Amino acid sequence: MTRLSVNINKIATLRNARGGNNPNVIQVAMDCERFGAQGITVHPRPDERHIRWNDVIELRKKVTTEFNIEGYPDERYLKLVRETKPHQATLVPDKPDAITSNAGWDTKANENFLKEIIIELKKSATRVSVFIDPHIEMVRGAKKIGADSIELYTEPYAANYQHNKEAAIRPYTEAARVAQDLGLGVNAGHDLDLHNLNYLKKSLPHLDEVSIGHALICDALYLGLENTIQLYLRELS
Repeated sequence: MTRLSVNINKIATLRNARGGNNPNVIQVAMDCERFGAQGITVHPRPDERHIRWNDVIELRKKVTTEFNIEGYPDERYLKLVRETKPHQATLVPDKPDAITSNAGWDTKANENFLKEIIIELKKSATRVSVFIDPHIEMVRGAKKIGADSIELYTEPYAANYQHNKEAAIRPYTEAARVAQDLGLGVNAGHDLDLHNLNYLKKSLPHLDEVSIGHALICDALYLGLENTIQLYLRELS
C-alpha cells in the first residue's frame, strides 16, 4: 500500500494567524498518526510563516511514523536536518518567498550542487528524495546525483486530470517506470485530492508515498480529520 504522509503546514498557518497554540501542531500530528497516516511532512520556510524551527524539533520527538522534512537545501535547512535526523529529507527548489512549490529540480543543471548536498545529508543517515518534474532526463539525473528516491511534482497532472486524465498521467507513468528500473523510490505530491488520487495510484503501481496537505486539511473542515484520513487511505488501497 502506498503510504500517506500528511503535510501539516496548514495547521501551523491556522495557529500562527492568532498566536498561541491553537490548534496544537504537535497534537494534530499525533492525531494524524492515530487516525492512520503513515507519515508526517513539514516544509519550514525562512520566514516561519507556518511551520517553525522549534516545531520541527518538537515533532521529531513525538512522530513515530516516517518524518519527512521538505525544503530548499540552504545552510539553515541542512542544520535542521543534522539536528533532527528525519527519516527522509525532500529537496525542493523553492525560492525563499515562494507561496508553495511550483516546479521540480533540473537535476542536470544542478548536478554538482545537489550531489554535494546529498552527500552531506546522508551523513545524518537520512534518506534523500528529490522533487522533480515528470521528465525522464530529470529522473536519470536524480539517480546520478545519489538520490534514494524522487518526488514527482503532480500539479500539472491535477490541473489536467478533468480534461484528459489519460494524457495527464502519461508522463508520470513513464517517469515512474524509469525510476523503478534505476532502483529509485517513487513519491508524489502537490494538488492531489480525493478526486484524482486513486487514478494516480492505479497508474503508478509502485508508488511508495504521497504527501498531501492543503486538500486534505480543507476536506477535514467539512468531513473531520479522522474521517478524511480514512477516505484518503481508501483511495490508496
